[in-house]
Amino acid sequence: MTLELRAAPSPNFDARRAPPDMLVLHYTGMQTAEEAIARLRDTEARVSAHYVVDEDGTLYALVPEERRAWHAGKGSWQGETDCNAASIGIEIVNPGHEWGYRDFPEAQVDAVIALIADIRSRWTIPDSRIIGHSDLAPDRKEDPGERFPWKRLAGEGHGLWFVPALERVAALGAPLRVGDTGLGVTVLSAGLHRLGYGIAPRAEYDEDLRLTASAFQRHWRQDRVDGEADGETRARLVGLLQLASAESRTGVLPS
Repeated sequence: MTLELRAAPSPNFDARRAPPDMLVLHYTGMQTAEEAIARLRDTEARVSAHYVVDEDGTLYALVPEERRAWHAGKGSWQGETDCNAASIGIEIVNPGHEWGYRDFPEAQVDAVIALIADIRSRWTIPDSRIIGHSDLAPDRKEDPGERFPWKRLAGEGHGLWFVPALERVAALGAPLRVGDTGLGVTVLSAGLHRLGYGIAPRAEYDEDLRLTASAFQRHWRQDRVDGEADGETRARLVGLLQLASAESRTGVLPS
């Protein structure tokens, strides 16, 4: 499939040090698509992305994939701390939490899926490295947020998704929250770290862990984004770790 791309070149890029192996999804967080695209092309703003996807599905190409766009900022995923160098950035037009966060239209989601499939036809990008901006920077970002249809994206073959059995959820007991200490907190933080988050394992449920748990929920537990790790949040994390481990061993997810 050949995508129809509108050229909107941005000067805000530099050289890569290696081929990209990560995809980072954002929302624009501005009131209009025109405003967002103008900012991504502004030399003084010093931000950019490889692509912008408008709400009607129109695709804009801003930076060549072979170049390092400036979209991720400070953060990390799976030990990578220069996420701009490792990733392709896709900005999805949506006003975001500040300006009236809303559902992503069907035409827009269809275009995002087609674009990701096209990108992955050229680069080796594991499902475990298709993430949101909030995943690599939980302390400062919320996008693309809990309304983005990550489940559908994974159903189309792009990214990880897991829904645990009810008995598995019940076995994990009461939620973990800020102020809690002990083995459960250590296991949770170590699991989030192993999945890819930059948080180090710890025995106390502190504010950093709350922010990381919230980011995890925005992606994988979207009906509960409160930073408290209830049984379902933790069960989903366990299942995702198993999927990611299987992918790293074989290069494919189990069917």
